[in-house]
Parts: sequence; C-alpha cells; structure tokens
Amino acid sequence: MAKDTPNKSGDTEAIPADEKLKQEQTAPGEVVVPADKINQLTNDRQAAEQTAEGKQPKAPASEEQTTTAKTGRRGRPPKDKAEQAKPPEADKKPEEKKRREARPPTGVKKEETPAKEPEPEKPLEPVEAPRPDKTEEITYIKLSELHPFKDHPFSVRDDAEMRAMVESVKDKGVTQPAVVRPREDGGYELVSGHRRQKASELAGYSDMPCIVRNLTDEQAITQMVEDNTNQRESLLPSERAKAYKMQLDAIKRQGSRDNGNGMGQRSNEIVAERNKMNVKQVQRYIKLNDLTPELLKMADEGVLKFTPAVELAFVSKKNQQYIAIAIEAQQSSPNLSQAQRLRELDGKKLLNPDVIDGIMLEEKKEVDKVILSTQELAPYFGREVTPREMKDTILRLLDENKGQQKDIAAPEKKNEPEK
Repeated sequence: MAKDTPNKSGDTEAIPADEKLKQEQTAPGEVVVPADKINQLTNDRQAAEQTAEGKQPKAPASEEQTTTAKTGRRGRPPKDKAEQAKPPEADKKPEEKKRREARPPTGVKKEETPAKEPEPEKPLEPVEAPRPDKTEEITYIKLSELHPFKDHPFSVRDDAEMRAMVESVKDKGVTQPAVVRPREDGGYELVSGHRRQKASELAGYSDMPCIVRNLTDEQAITQMVEDNTNQRESLLPSERAKAYKMQLDAIKRQGSRDNGNGMGQRSNEIVAERNKMNVKQVQRYIKLNDLTPELLKMADEGVLKFTPAVELAFVSKKNQQYIAIAIEAQQSSPNLSQAQRLRELDGKKLLNPDVIDGIMLEEKKEVDKVILSTQELAPYFGREVTPREMKDTILRLLDENKGQQKDIAAPEKKNEPEK
C-alpha cells in the first residue's frame, strides 16, 4: 500500500510501491541511480575516450541493445530493422567491386599492345586437273567387237574428208580414242568414233583405242550428239534434225525421272545451250523430221532451201509427196513466199496437185532482200561468230570493195605542162 509523504510545500504525495520497496532495501547513506542513467554515462565516457584517440565515436546503443543488456538475451531483430542496420557496402555486387579494383587509376595510360601485321598470303600451289574417272583406261578393242549406235543419226560418208582421215590414221594412228559402252549381247556399242572405226578399217587395222564407260541411254545420246556436232563441220540438215530430236527426247525422259527438276529450263533451251544455238533454230531443225524422205533428201542436197523446207514440214504428208513430184518435174523448188502459201492452203484444206502446179509455175518475183543462212556462212566465219557480227563484217568488206572499184574506175589525171 502506498504511503503518503509530505513534500517541501507541506503537501503530501503518494510514493509508488516499487519505489517504496527500493527505499526499504537501500541502506542509509547509499544513492540509487537508474539503469538508463548508468548506460548514458557509460556511453558518454566511451565517446570521449574515442574522440581523444582520434576515432569516430560509436553511435549510442539502440533501444534494442539496451533491452538486450537488461534482459541478457539476444534475439533476431525484426526484418525491417535488420535491413536498416545492413551496411550499404553489402548491397554492391562482387562483380562490380572486382571491376572497380581492376580499373586503372585515373591519369595512368594503359599500355597498348601493338597489333600484329597480317602475314602475307601464300600463293596457292598448283594441283592436279580433275579427272572424269580415275578408273578409265584406254583399251584396244577388235573392230569386229564394235557395233554402231542404235539409230545413229550421223552417216559415215566415203568422201574427201574420209580419205584424208584414212591417210592420217595410217601415218599417226587413231590419236583420239573412241567412247564405247558394254552391250548386253556382248561386244561394245560405239557412242562416238564411227568415222574413226571406218578409217581404221580402211587403213588396214584390226583394232583401235577405246574408252569403256557405263552410260545410260540418255547419257550416251547426249555425248554422241555433242561429240559429233562439236567435232564435225559438214553436217547435213537431216543429221542435225535427227540428232537434236534424239537429244531432246533424252532430256525429257531424264527430266521426268528427276521429277522435272531441270534447273528451271525447258528441254529445248537445254538443247540450244549445249549446241550453241538459239531455241528457234533448234525448233526449226527438229521440225525437218516431219518432211517426207524425198523432201528431206532435197534439203540435204541443197535443192530445197532450209527455210522453205521448214514451212513445207507443216504440210500434210500426202501433199508433200505432190510437192516433191512437182519439184522433180519442173526442176525448180519453191521459195519462201511460195512455201508459206502452200502451207496456208494446206491448213485450209484447199491444196491439191493442180493448185501445187499452179503455184510452182508462177514466175518468181525478185525480192529486195538477200537471205544467207548461218549454215552457208559458217565456213567463212566459224561457229563462234554471231549473225550480227557476220552482217557487220560483210557490209564492211563490201564498202572496202566499193572504194577500191572507184579508185580503179577513176584513173589519175596527168598534170598538163605549163605554157
């Protein structure tokens, strides 16, 4: 129970029970100092000592530390207070600290390593030329074991060119081996080398050098056509017509097996490219295969010109026979204009032997242009020259010739003696 104690003014004030208990426990002459006061005095003394030593004074003990000192127990501080007590350095990442330490001090230039000069490129050493097949060998095969290619379009003629080849074979032998492929019935089929075989036979040899290759029908046809068209100059229109048709059919068959993946080119474009011709010219040669044997022979002999022959190839077979009879009887062939009229009337079903004779008997009008085919000019220019270049060359030569004729026609005037 609290006891009333008189104060200086004489009034009485109540003393708390715990204070009263402390007064009763304290001996006379002792002074009671509160714990908070003691902690404050201790902190002040430590701060004064650190200030004298030049150290930063410590912050006064927090309420939590005071509570720990009072209670004698340590507990985990609350989360929000722990984050506040965390030093700011702990928030920095160790990578950033390493970069800061690795950074050179300000004002100090980093030594630059001189860049290495690139080494000069060494010239490439020559290598071996590509071989079509390392297993290919030249084999001498008996002429009796060599058989002509099936439906070979190129004829082997006994002409001046063949006689010159025979003399060359007798003197030097066959310098370029023929290409053959094995036959199912035995022996070998000639892919290219029919004239060389004939020349060897006429020269009295029993065998000739050959290269054996396992070729498909399409591969054999392609090689046979390209070898003959590139190596032989005097080819007949019928030979070219059959050869280009065989090559076209082979490419079509090959393309169908390849699901049409022919690099985006049409078959006739491939034939034209391989034979160094334009597509229209290839189509014209292939159209000659629609001529009757009589008209095709006339085209080979030059009686029927190439362009009119192409026009007559569109005429029906029956009327083509009548046209061939008219050419033989009149000893005259239709020109381009007449051939176009025959084709037009045949398409309208108006052509008959009488009409053919009437057209063939017409007097051929002179036209104001001269047509020279590439085949006619090839012996003078070669295959590499384009038609435009041929035309320019012909006109230039005509101009030069015209100038020379003027010089001849106009003789020099003699200087008259002065009077």
